Amino acid sequence: MMIFNFKAACALTLVLASLGAPLAAQDPAPTENSIVVTAQRSGAPMWTIDTPTGTIILVGEIRAIPKTTPWQPDRLKDATAQASRVILGARPKISPGDILRLMFSGSKFTKLPDKTVASEYLTPEQWARLEALGTAHEEDYARQSFLFTSFQMLRKELRFNRDTADDASDVVSKAADKANVPTTRAATLRGEDIIDNLADAAPTAHIACLTAAMDAVEVGPDIVEQRGADWRRYDIPAVMANPLEQALGQCWPWADETLGSELRTIWVESITAAQSEPGVTLAVVPLRVLAETDGVLDRLSAQGLDISGPAWK
Repeated sequence: MMIFNFKAACALTLVLASLGAPLAAQDPAPTENSIVVTAQRSGAPMWTIDTPTGTIILVGEIRAIPKTTPWQPDRLKDATAQASRVILGARPKISPGDILRLMFSGSKFTKLPDKTVASEYLTPEQWARLEALGTAHEEDYARQSFLFTSFQMLRKELRFNRDTADDASDVVSKAADKANVPTTRAATLRGEDIIDNLADAAPTAHIACLTAAMDAVEVGPDIVEQRGADWRRYDIPAVMANPLEQALGQCWPWADETLGSELRTIWVESITAAQSEPGVTLAVVPLRVLAETDGVLDRLSAQGLDISGPAWK
């Protein structure tokens, strides 16, 4: 799931084979098992589900993987090119009207409402902690929205989204396009609905996000590379317990009761529908949605499906 850069959001407001190639024509068609093995060799954590008609591969994605994380995206590209279909995450559909709304009401997403200040919403202890971080980092957080402040701290103090490699979604999307593999999105969300959902949220709805972001910043930037290393080691519980991952999970949209719940339900429905499809379905799913308590893996397991892959809890 991605981290929204609200400054950018407000400014933006977002083979056919040759007839003379007999050797290629003679190559055997890839088997479902060979596609799974190729995907697994990429190093990304993934789970497989054998169905009566084929196989589903669930790639557990974390966004903004550090370049220092030793995984092999080219092998995921190779597996994608041989898959029958690909499912990627929900995508917002932004209209020109949505862009105009962001341009003319950008401060609504970056500032606290009605000239209020942070101390009016926080406990004295929370405010003292935020003020101390602001002083240490030469930032004034008093009037900023808590969500904006949270993402700013993660980005600037942890350098969360600096020096990153391609995410699994980017790798699979490009490979599927190049190989003409049919690709669907788990859902397309209306930009208007997303903007309204965020605009209607009270400042207090983002305090848990702010608290988790402060926790992460206070631990320090080493947690960014540690999160990537644990992801590559398939230590899913460690990734989920990482303060950075905890902060991302506590922030919008995943922590929003309406939108977060909708996103999780969409993934369960998409994977359930894929069980009747022939061949190999490769889906890239946010790891937190897969591995959280009562997440996608828990729900699929409750359906009695035999899921192969790393322990997720």
